[in-house]
Amino acid sequence: SAEHCLGAQDFGTAYAHYLLVLSLAPELKDDVKETFQYTLFRWAEELDALSRTQDLLGCYEQALELFPDDEVICNSMGEHLFRMGFRDEAAGYFRKAMKLNPDFSDAKENFYRVANWLVERWHFIMLNDTRRNTIYNAAIQKAVCLGSKSVLDIGAGTGILSMFAKKAGAHLVYACELSKTMYELACDVVAANEMEAGIKLLHMKSLDIEIPKHIPERVSLVVTETVDAGLFGEGIVESLIHAWEHLLLQPKTKSENGNCEKYGKVIPASAVIFGMAVECAEIRRHHRVGIKDIAGVCLPASVKFQSPAYSSVDAEETIEPYTTEKMSRVPGGYLALTECFEIMTVNFNNLQELKSLATKKPDKIGIPVIKEGILDAIVVWFVLQLDDEHSLSTSPSEETCWEQAVYPVHDLADYWIKPGDQVMMEVSCQDCYLRIQSISVFNLEHEMDVGRSFAKNKDLLSLGNEAELCSALANLQTSKPDAVAQTCVLESTEIALLNNIPYHEGFKMAMKKVLSSLTLEKLGQAMDTQCQNNEMSCESGQNNSEQSVPEPLYVLDVSEGFSVLPVIAGTLGQVKPYSSVEKDQHRMTLDLISEANHFPKETLEFWLRHVEDEPAVLQRPKSDKLWSIIILGVIEPSGLIQQEIMEKAAISRCLLQSGGKIFPQYVLMFGLLVESQTLVEESAVQGTERTLGFNVAPFINQFQVPIRVFLDLSSLPCIPLSKPVELLRLDLMTPYLNTSNREVKVRICKSGQVTAIPFWYHMYLDDEIRLDTSSEASHWKQAAVVLDNPIQVEMGDELVLNVQHHKSNVSITVKQ
Repeated sequence: SAEHCLGAQDFGTAYAHYLLVLSLAPELKDDVKETFQYTLFRWAEELDALSRTQDLLGCYEQALELFPDDEVICNSMGEHLFRMGFRDEAAGYFRKAMKLNPDFSDAKENFYRVANWLVERWHFIMLNDTRRNTIYNAAIQKAVCLGSKSVLDIGAGTGILSMFAKKAGAHLVYACELSKTMYELACDVVAANEMEAGIKLLHMKSLDIEIPKHIPERVSLVVTETVDAGLFGEGIVESLIHAWEHLLLQPKTKSENGNCEKYGKVIPASAVIFGMAVECAEIRRHHRVGIKDIAGVCLPASVKFQSPAYSSVDAEETIEPYTTEKMSRVPGGYLALTECFEIMTVNFNNLQELKSLATKKPDKIGIPVIKEGILDAIVVWFVLQLDDEHSLSTSPSEETCWEQAVYPVHDLADYWIKPGDQVMMEVSCQDCYLRIQSISVFNLEHEMDVGRSFAKNKDLLSLGNEAELCSALANLQTSKPDAVAQTCVLESTEIALLNNIPYHEGFKMAMKKVLSSLTLEKLGQAMDTQCQNNEMSCESGQNNSEQSVPEPLYVLDVSEGFSVLPVIAGTLGQVKPYSSVEKDQHRMTLDLISEANHFPKETLEFWLRHVEDEPAVLQRPKSDKLWSIIILGVIEPSGLIQQEIMEKAAISRCLLQSGGKIFPQYVLMFGLLVESQTLVEESAVQGTERTLGFNVAPFINQFQVPIRVFLDLSSLPCIPLSKPVELLRLDLMTPYLNTSNREVKVRICKSGQVTAIPFWYHMYLDDEIRLDTSSEASHWKQAAVVLDNPIQVEMGDELVLNVQHHKSNVSITVKQ
């Protein structure tokens, strides 16, 4: 009966019958296992499409009761949970599938992807930062010794600060952690260090902690490191206001000298935020479109491109108003255009000050320019004062685990500044973020009247009439750019793509070649047909003066994100280009660009309007037509190969007309062997010494991933130990030339320890036109395989690498 239903594609009934069969005759399990899996997966797809989430999860739970050790069902359950947003739960199923079958590639790849979400990479970097750990430990130890014996650790992570407090002699330690994965990890870490009796872990937000429901009474010390590169972005202000009001003892006043146990305090005690205006080409190309012409396509002044980091006061949703960079490693470096200046100070031990932060009017700051250059960003860092003796700085000049917050500058008519200018800005703490807005440039020479009164005051940061002065200056700011009809918000990688001139020029040349050869071919065919028609007309005495309209050549762009390639294709003759952008804002922008380039209406079309569902995006342009060019996104901005790209290429090959091409036609992956302590420390916690003797590494290192992504190879601290070698070939047009599994011999040209294998790609649009994902103009980052154990090598040695490609996962192992 089950097989009959399966034949009729009635998967729900077939699934129910298989459940009944297997509960009545468990001995049939092995015989029907594969058919049962197929039925489950097809029925789950239907339930998913109908949004019957509970039924879908119920089916998987029933299936796992019957087949508890089936790695394929475990992995599939994880995939559904991940798509629904249950990342913690998904990770559990992926890990179980990996334990059941360590060679199961699908589960490994899924786990590595979800591990990046669940345990962010900065956990490894911070735990390896011995100086940070030592200073926090010293400050906590000092507070506990002075009498702060009851402690609450907010945002506990692995629990290391709680363990510092317990070891220092705290009687009661509570730790709260919202992430389920991090909470469970902290439980394991605390137990392994035999402190579970003295540390109570709570899986909750500190804002939800109630006395006496969760902790018996107010505590004398709160320790936290819920700070991001912009200081306030992880909600430290909100959580400390709540802690002072509900969880902490009252603070000690200056006149009181009693035991610290009777009073409340916070570590860190305070912070000072600093900034600096910089010129940085790398930041510029990721946040401002700096060209007006892309491969012959004009970008109209009526379109304004913005990165998400652009912070608008009237934005409907709260978006992080900055991006982050490790400025000491930014490709091409940066130039400081001002001295470093103080933005604000905040006292975490003063409740009134914390409450006033969110309501305070923006402070207006004016900073003198000391060097001429292009104003690209305001870079921000802070000094965290843990107590009156211990502090940590996140400055770009310090060797630290921290990145800096970067506020890209937008909307100036002229970004060139020079000594004598002032960079003006407004700073505030709104929506739990440090906001730097209304950045403008004031030129003293041009505005002499206002400038004289401005220049009389020596200390710009402490002007009494600063608000009025800045208000006047804001009105004098250089004229605004042209009126904007359409604002288009793009990811920073999409802006870098628009700025990537070789990419667009390369595609234009390659498309022109293909389209020209196909047009010539069509012309020849049309002439033959015309001759035949004329002969027939003459014989029948008809006059064949009507010319038929030539059929266009069809071009489909299904590369990821915002792309102007369809517009470029539309400039190359009788072409019907289709774009696969999804967002209305992006479609309107492409329409405006088409209009500005005098395209006839309806030349450019949006393919997803013609396709019933997104998975079926690869199909014929019309029932009787085929594509001349299909553009696929092969490499992710992170430096990894796109998922299922070879499957997409296989479908695309079936949809091409004779002489049509997939772009890129093939991709070569290159790599080299390097020694890089940085990559090692960013990938796994190194022993117990870094964590001051506490056993943390084995637990958090379960979430290490073998591949580091979003790397800048040009500025990565590393020593090359070999020359670049070709590792892999992905051929989208000629599949028999693929090398999904190969051995590569690499000669060592410098002695050292191989710790990692960075890799990048050459994308061949044809045999002559090549795009390099590691080039200076590239909008792609690079990636690297980090070895579990370093390999000592001598110059002249030869190592053999085993390279495998499965879906988007590349594994590189060294054959010993």
